[in-house]
Amino acid sequence: MKNTPTQNPSSHKPRPMVDLLISIVIPSVILMKFSGDEHLGATSALIAALAFPFLWGLFELLKYKKFNFVALLGLISVLLTGGIGLLQLDPGWLAVKEAAIPGVIGVAVLVSTYTRYPLIRTILYNPKVMNVAKIQKILEERGSSQEFETRLLKTTYYLSGTFFFSSMMNYLLAKWIVTSAAGSAAFNEELGKMTLLSYPVIAIPSTLMMAAILYYLWRTIHGMTGLSLENILASNNTDMQG
Repeated sequence: MKNTPTQNPSSHKPRPMVDLLISIVIPSVILMKFSGDEHLGATSALIAALAFPFLWGLFELLKYKKFNFVALLGLISVLLTGGIGLLQLDPGWLAVKEAAIPGVIGVAVLVSTYTRYPLIRTILYNPKVMNVAKIQKILEERGSSQEFETRLLKTTYYLSGTFFFSSMMNYLLAKWIVTSAAGSAAFNEELGKMTLLSYPVIAIPSTLMMAAILYYLWRTIHGMTGLSLENILASNNTDMQG
């Protein structure tokens, strides 16, 4: 009997170029070039453009059968954008929506510091990213656990700051670009322009800030444990043990 191979959720690898093409480039082109009455029309173009990130996010969630908080927020964001356009609400609501998603994450990161499960451990300092067991063992041996927790808390504040930066920039970009009435071809074109500009104006700076936070965390761990980058990262430890 022949076994049918199944997709292991943990084997899913990020595909940034595919994500960029489906979630940003294609929707932007549809909104900016096909919203006129001679093409799809404002409503049909909006639905077609939003269908790409919506279906892609839904596909990712269903295929890998793994709860993805960020992907879920992306789906909610697409639905809200579609609702604002199709219901022809005031375009000011778009700016609020654009700011709300990263803002909620930033608040969640801060609030999590008062719980037993700070989000910094979920996002960065977790066994899938770093060799947490080995790091904790050395910290305990050196009596540095409490000092490390203090620095980890500071890293959490930095992390929340990146989301608040994104929230502020999303709001300003939406207010600056999207000024036409929702449901119009002009609204769609402005939405497409905003989507394209959000990548260099918001996504890239946020990614650089996230990289800086990761570097700070690595320098902290290296300085307090003496471990090299190869021994800190979980994948490299797995490779060495295998």
